[in-house]
Amino acid sequence: MTILLKQHDYNEIIFFSQKKLPNEACGLLAGNIDGEIKSIKKVYYLTNLDQSPQHFSMDPQEQFAAIKEIRSMGWVLLGNFHSHPSSPSRPSQEDIHLAFDADACYLILSLQDKGNPVLKGFQIIENVVTEKVILMQF
Repeated sequence: MTILLKQHDYNEIIFFSQKKLPNEACGLLAGNIDGEIKSIKKVYYLTNLDQSPQHFSMDPQEQFAAIKEIRSMGWVLLGNFHSHPSSPSRPSQEDIHLAFDADACYLILSLQDKGNPVLKGFQIIENVVTEKVILMQF
C-alpha cells in the first residue's frame, strides 16, 4: 500500500496538531483506492475527547458526520491520523491494540522534535506493524 497525500493536507495536519499541543490531535482520512494506492482526498479534523497527551478518542458525532459526507462524495474511509506530542512517529502498544481495521492506514505525526515534525504511515494487521510509503502530491 502506498498513501498519496497532498502537500496542503500535510501542512494542515501539522498546523492542527501543533494547535492541540500538549494533547494528541486526531482525525479521519477519506479518499479513493486504486489497487495498492490510497489517495487521500480529504482530512477530517476531529475532537480528541480524552484531551490527553497520551491518548485519543474521536468524538462519535463528528465521526458520524464525516462518514456521512464521505459516503455522499463517493469516497471511502481510508484510515485515521493522530499525533504523538512527545514520542516518535510509530504506533504505541495502545495504538496497536486498538487497530481493528486491517485495511486502514494509520498516519502518526511525531511532534517530539518541535522544529522537525515527522509523519509516517502504517498498516497494522493482527498486531504486526508495517510502515507504508507516503508520497506527497504538490
